[in-house]
Amino acid sequence: MSETITVNGEHFELYLTEEQIQSRVRELAALLNRDYAGRIPIFIGILNGSFIFFADLIREITVDCEVDFLKLSSYGDAKISSGAVKLLKDLNCQVEGRDIVIVEDIVDSGLSIEFIKKLILRENPRTFRVVTLLFKKDVSKIDFPLDYVGFEIPPEFVIGYGLDYAQKVRNLRAIYRLSGDKKAGSGTRR
Repeated sequence: MSETITVNGEHFELYLTEEQIQSRVRELAALLNRDYAGRIPIFIGILNGSFIFFADLIREITVDCEVDFLKLSSYGDAKISSGAVKLLKDLNCQVEGRDIVIVEDIVDSGLSIEFIKKLILRENPRTFRVVTLLFKKDVSKIDFPLDYVGFEIPPEFVIGYGLDYAQKVRNLRAIYRLSGDKKAGSGTRR
């Protein structure tokens, strides 16, 4: 695994290794398995960014469950959100009375997760919880706690393991952060 990579002319350094990520995914799954024992939750992945985390997490889930996906847009090819969240793909499942677990790759400003929460709560789920691999607590503006957090990270631009830069490098097994200017871009991508 390379310690540094170059994407779109910018340099990134290794931040979280594949081993660190996989260990934390197993820990999160163990918590979810405990909390949903005897229930059948619906895990909802937020596309595109969460698809790798979602796949790894769901393979560690041992309770009966269902899966579905939402697709949002708020970034395009930029490193910082446009501030407007749009729904591109809606759910195909029945939410009312069900245990809903949103699976996100990253929560930073919180615009997307606020949008998702309002969307889901309109459908009267039994419970609503969020699991995110990465949480930029220092820049988050959400007014509710996240239920399961893989890693709290500073407000740095990160790529890999589903997180893209202009639709590139989602396939990296590790997570990398922008070298140099640690404040550059606090956004995530769909």
